[in-house]
Amino acid sequence: MATLTGALVLGALACALAAGEPSELVANPDFTQAGQDGLPAGWAMLRPVWEKAACTMKQSKGGLLVDRAGQPFAVGGVTQDIKGIRGGQAYAIDVRCELRDIPSPLRSALVRVLWTAKGEAVHPAGEYVRGPAGEGGERRFSDVLVAPKEADGARLSLEVKWPQGGSVLWKSASMRPTAMPAARKVKIGTVYLRPKGGTPEGNLKLFCDQVDAAGKLGLDVVCLPEALTLVGTPKSVADVAEPIPGPSTKALGEAARRGRLWVVAGLMERDGALLYNTAVLIDREGRLAGTYRKVHLPREEWLKGIAPGSEYPVFKTDFGTVAIQICYDWFFPEAAAAFALRGAEILFAPTWGTTFADKEGRVEGESVFRVRARDNGLYLVPSVYDGNSMIIDPLGRILASNQGRDGVAWAEVDLAAREPLWWVGHWRSIAPRDRMPGTYGPLTAEP
Repeated sequence: MATLTGALVLGALACALAAGEPSELVANPDFTQAGQDGLPAGWAMLRPVWEKAACTMKQSKGGLLVDRAGQPFAVGGVTQDIKGIRGGQAYAIDVRCELRDIPSPLRSALVRVLWTAKGEAVHPAGEYVRGPAGEGGERRFSDVLVAPKEADGARLSLEVKWPQGGSVLWKSASMRPTAMPAARKVKIGTVYLRPKGGTPEGNLKLFCDQVDAAGKLGLDVVCLPEALTLVGTPKSVADVAEPIPGPSTKALGEAARRGRLWVVAGLMERDGALLYNTAVLIDREGRLAGTYRKVHLPREEWLKGIAPGSEYPVFKTDFGTVAIQICYDWFFPEAAAAFALRGAEILFAPTWGTTFADKEGRVEGESVFRVRARDNGLYLVPSVYDGNSMIIDPLGRILASNQGRDGVAWAEVDLAAREPLWWVGHWRSIAPRDRMPGTYGPLTAEP
């Protein structure tokens, strides 16, 4: 179906070009043609309601210069209404600029596309174009966006927010029809299974069977719960702790290789004189691809002598960027935020408990996991012993759940999709730009 859609789009594009429709939709894309009031022809000024906060703009050598000396929180820019947009068509946007003494490029230089239908915004926030990429002053915004089906126009905005004494020289802006972007489909699984009265070896066998079942379903990745060789056994943490890599990662790796899928699993780790509550990531070849040591430890763990981890790593896979947290970590919003800021698209959560639904007006695990996904614009995949193992999307919707039944629940997702929040827009694009880290000092202070 994706191949057919791409072929139809390319065919429509070829017909449009053959009919003489211009491929470049932006008028005066390099700002060389002069217009009125010192602006380039074809471009309109974007100004705040509070005139004293407005940036100054003028045509300059090489483009359009936007700045405002003496007003660190100035805002402004230029816009152009784009005609000839076809709903369902993909458009390549490419904008180049030079940043001069801008302390926060991601926050201060913005390119936005607002899709319109009969002159009205389809979504009030529009979509941010990815960028600014590059090093030093020369930066580039580059993206492929798909016009909503009802769209017949667009408004391209080059925006400057809070230059902090710096300036932005907009050099060029382009918007052209292009082929549909490729989907990034991933089949994600999570396991619900709580062994009782078993042994570490027996537990490991049960969970390897679940990995085998996930492989037969054709999944790309499956998440297992926390401390899987400990739960339901009479053993202590020290009894089951082992080096990583070790016997358990070897067995899980063999199952991963049989099923040609990635595996996330919680184990107890021994490293010299220290014990950790650790989760591992194993690749399709059965190799250890990464580890995460649980950072936040409840009293039940630190009293046993378990040491905390100190890092929030992310891992590149063949389907996307992932991260792992463990159980009690979900009580702390900073952990999920740290993973998202480092690029995680999917956050796996091996968890002892719980994802129970809200009860007696109290917010329980299910709601918290959904909010963590929504707060950070990522997929969140808990695998638990109490409640439900589930797959949650970036808007906080539960895509799949075990509903308390043993086995694998799974969902296919598209990591390339950018679904907006109502009014706010695509949160994953917006949140990093609107953060105010300079105000977050209390979050990093010791208690």
